[in-house]
Amino acid sequence: MDAKYEALFTPWKIGNVEIKNRIVLCPMGGTSLFGWMEPNHFDKEAANFFLERAQNNVGLIIPGIAPIRDTIGGRWLYQNKKMFRQLKDYMEQIHATGAKLFIQLTAGMGRSWGISDEVTHLHKNPVLRVLAKPILDTNYQMASPSPLPSRWAEDITCPEMTLEQIQEIIDAFAKTAALCKEAGVDGVEVHAVHEGYLLDQFAMKYTNHRSDRYGGSFENRYRFAAEIVKAIKANCGEDFPVSLRYSVISKVKDFCYGALPGEDYQEIGRDMEESEKAAKYLQDAGYDMLNADNGTYDSWYWAHPPMYMPQNCNLEDVAHIKLFVDIPVVCAGRMEPDVGAQAVKEGRIDGVGVARQFLADGEWVTKLMEDRLEDIRPCICCHNGCFNLCHYKGHANAQSFFDTRGMARCAINPKTMQSKKYRVEPAAKAKKIAIIGGGIGGMESAIVCAQRGHSVTLYEKSDHLGGVFQAAAAPSFKEKDRDLLAWYARELTRYPNLTVKMNTEVKDVSSLNADEIIIATGATANRLPVPGAGKGIQAIDYLLGKKAVGDKVTIIGGGLTGCEIAYDLYLQGKQPTIVEMKDDLIAVTGICLANSSYLRDFFKTNQVPVYLETALKEIKDGSVVVTRKDGTQEEIPADSVILSVGYRPAPLAEKAGHIHIVGDAAKVGNLRTVIWRAWDVCMKL
Repeated sequence: MDAKYEALFTPWKIGNVEIKNRIVLCPMGGTSLFGWMEPNHFDKEAANFFLERAQNNVGLIIPGIAPIRDTIGGRWLYQNKKMFRQLKDYMEQIHATGAKLFIQLTAGMGRSWGISDEVTHLHKNPVLRVLAKPILDTNYQMASPSPLPSRWAEDITCPEMTLEQIQEIIDAFAKTAALCKEAGVDGVEVHAVHEGYLLDQFAMKYTNHRSDRYGGSFENRYRFAAEIVKAIKANCGEDFPVSLRYSVISKVKDFCYGALPGEDYQEIGRDMEESEKAAKYLQDAGYDMLNADNGTYDSWYWAHPPMYMPQNCNLEDVAHIKLFVDIPVVCAGRMEPDVGAQAVKEGRIDGVGVARQFLADGEWVTKLMEDRLEDIRPCICCHNGCFNLCHYKGHANAQSFFDTRGMARCAINPKTMQSKKYRVEPAAKAKKIAIIGGGIGGMESAIVCAQRGHSVTLYEKSDHLGGVFQAAAAPSFKEKDRDLLAWYARELTRYPNLTVKMNTEVKDVSSLNADEIIIATGATANRLPVPGAGKGIQAIDYLLGKKAVGDKVTIIGGGLTGCEIAYDLYLQGKQPTIVEMKDDLIAVTGICLANSSYLRDFFKTNQVPVYLETALKEIKDGSVVVTRKDGTQEEIPADSVILSVGYRPAPLAEKAGHIHIVGDAAKVGNLRTVIWRAWDVCMKL
């Protein structure tokens, strides 16, 4: 192992519990050992997920939130004794690996509850709300410290939590923690004075307007979190470790409007001055560790950093707060192993928190120890599979129910949390398989087929692999995308039964000597039937550097690609303008609010012109003419015009018999749909 990582593999203690190394698998929604969107139970899929990571040298595991009271049905967690008996047997398996495990328990989400469009309609209908209450009590799930606007449906006001409800939650934490201790769990983590969840809403002035003992003064606002840890310690003993998920700074300028990295702004949540005081206060209340980063749901990109956020984005703030406490402090947020190791070595933090990298590659710690960094499949911070709660004008959380109940899957690693659906099994009969197209869909298909024992030939007409993803990975902030392309290129060389033929165009599939043919020829850009359309530059041509642009650039299309191009142009010092026909930017499902809100906030803060509900009428030399919803027209000066108006499938051949179609050639989507469809096809061959 490279010496620069050695500090990561030194022991440390949380209370009296010794952890073998400094790598903490941080909690993620959807990885609860007690289930998630269903009545609580011992979740074997999550259990297997964590056991595999424990066997691959992680030090401390913290599974995703376990609601102290069921979302569905309203049963208290401590009432399911069978589940804790199963947990006890499981803890013996975890401890056999040398890893430790804390259970994260949540008081609730309050205004941050990811209310879906369907639940929004239910809640707004008083009759349906009453009928549904025994199954789904929306008033309870959204209960907040004060009447507040929902983060997801701003026209819904969340009700104020009662004193009786607060006391029930405190009591439930104590009872549940005692059962965890009895089951052999090494500690619990309280969720959370963090990310704008319920306890954080109590802690912050802009969300807590109470006049009782849980509102007003600093001590009152942090009382709820303090009383929880005191109750746990009273029930479990002072030696039983209790961690707190903690946000150092809220990074919030207003409801639904966050602060960007490096921005000079007026904080309305928890600023550093208050955080210094709060960290010490919470330590003195009894917490044994702070599992820390930044942000709330109003600035969600700090707690769930997309690729636009700097790597190690929370380290300086978290390292600063460690100066004010004596307990261990863990830092999370796009942490890189070398930077984290150096921070541990210098005593600036005690542990390095990593979450979604464990979804992309469960063996990454082992590979790091074995100096196999090039074999680590990188997390690209897309949130397409793990947490794609999406929100745009006219919709609350537009995420599908399938995704809501199955979070913590991975766009680039289908096997993650889906081991029954996606698995590699030897083929009943080895076949000759030809794959046409070396984009992500073609490469993934080639790897899966090779792993199953088929003889695979991959044909790519150009001199490089990656297809359209080469363009997607081009901007400066897409370094992880470029790492993923490099990972694919290396992975393809690992299988002796897989041949890659570059600069080889297949025009007629009937010429191939193959038992099965997979078409992965991608998609082609849509064309706009407007005067002067030929003066525009296709998005892919700009991204690949085939065509240069001037200083004033109008982007036609405010979807994800168009917005990323505008962001890239702004970073280069150019002057982008976005024209979009819909009533919001990135108004599609599948894009996490953490990602989309960063771009929306960036354009708003930096006053990038955005024309919504506006259509392109004509491209002229030096300008574009657009038409607004009301029929009025405007001419926008533009040195260059980039067209980002979507794609349509371009399969080389139609699906029939032994011919199969994957990726965008089947249906235009995102990286997740491309990779998962490849598995859907290749598992059956």
